[in-house]
Amino acid sequence: MQTQNIDGRMFIAGQRTWSRSGATLDAIDPATAAAFTTMALADSTDVDTAVTSARAAFEGWAGLPPVRRVRILNRIAGLLRERRAEFAELESLDVGKPLKQAEDDVAAAAGYFEFFAGVADKVFGSSIPLGRGFVDFTLREPLGVSAQIVPWNYPLRLASRGIAPALACANAVVAKPAAEAGLSIVRLAELAVEAGLPAGVFNVVTGGRETGAALSSHPGINHITFTGSVPTGIAIMKAAADNVVPVTLELGGKSPNIIFEDADLERAAASSATTLMQNSAQTCTAPTRLLLERSAHDRFVDLLAQRIRTIRMGRGLDNPDMGPVVSERQMNRVLGYLDAGAKDGATAVTGGGRSTARELAHGYFIEPTLLDHVARGSVLEQEEIFGPVLTVTTFESVDEAIAIANGTPYGLVTGIWTRDLSKALTVATAVKSGQVRVNAYSVEGSIGLPFGGYKRSGFGREQGVEALANYTQVKNVMINFG
Repeated sequence: MQTQNIDGRMFIAGQRTWSRSGATLDAIDPATAAAFTTMALADSTDVDTAVTSARAAFEGWAGLPPVRRVRILNRIAGLLRERRAEFAELESLDVGKPLKQAEDDVAAAAGYFEFFAGVADKVFGSSIPLGRGFVDFTLREPLGVSAQIVPWNYPLRLASRGIAPALACANAVVAKPAAEAGLSIVRLAELAVEAGLPAGVFNVVTGGRETGAALSSHPGINHITFTGSVPTGIAIMKAAADNVVPVTLELGGKSPNIIFEDADLERAAASSATTLMQNSAQTCTAPTRLLLERSAHDRFVDLLAQRIRTIRMGRGLDNPDMGPVVSERQMNRVLGYLDAGAKDGATAVTGGGRSTARELAHGYFIEPTLLDHVARGSVLEQEEIFGPVLTVTTFESVDEAIAIANGTPYGLVTGIWTRDLSKALTVATAVKSGQVRVNAYSVEGSIGLPFGGYKRSGFGREQGVEALANYTQVKNVMINFG
């Protein structure tokens, strides 16, 4: 890919376009801190144009036979798989993640379109018995225009997670990627039109916080899906309330990974090391809060530290084990947490700061870090770091493990490692968490599993057939024919 040829325009009404104001922002490669292209910076006028385009295209899209939506979504998936290398390079440049991880993200994005293509003609209603002389039934109808506000950590994957079910349920879409990483989503919209999606059904406005605020408060929006921070999620809820618009939120996480003495410690250590390498642990679901049974502490920490020390860092396009964090701002945020942890008595078993390697000096590289002796209630134990840092807290009993796991404002995912099924189920049913994963943290086919949070991790469920509830409303029809 020639970086100088990357198109930074947004996508409205089936066409690439710059902002009407002419405003732009730089796309930065986090591995070099250098700009590699210029992107359009949308303002409220551009947002209004995109929403108007979506509203104009909605009725025609909703009126198509569902089987035609099935074919179009499948064609989008097929084109994504065909152009996997192109999309992976865009994602790697924008976010900094290793090329192999970016390729996996493209495959996952295609998987979302395939999954929801499979249900697009199966959005069924139901009949309700009222007695002789009456027929009563329900219809599931699209909401209208869905705003999709997407974070920078997995742009293509998370955009597809919301856009695919929105389109499957016959909604139109206006997507707003993060300012740090939006190129792959614009390219996805362009590819969707190539696959047969009518122009205007899927629009993308690029920009920062002001662009997102203009979209979330727009009176022409009928639904908002947002993935990101808790403060921004709260602001979006307030904006949506003014227009009485439903919201689906996937917010922060501080996912505990509970490791009992009887677990397969080698497997658990390998999984934990992968957590750091996967997008530099810039993942809401990342199990970065290790809860270790005290009797397993020394052996597990030693196993994990050995694995972490072998992690190779480098530019994403060179396909290392781990890339940089996404921006200078994010790097400084993570380093601030490391400083706070040191003051609270946490000790770095390995890592603990910015990389000192000469070849990485210009990028936003943080050493993969394992922090031991992290106190309960400390900043490190309570707040989402969103960087390659694992923290260790010990427990003595099942009840204490549950209490620590539930002891943060978040509730997105919980990992459990034990050979004791009774123990696993005891913990799984007691933790306040939207997903529980036992003896494995990732698995092929997880696109079909409902996903969402408890507490300040948000509400609503994405993925699986449960996601259809986000993008449809129920109409009841009663007929007296007697």
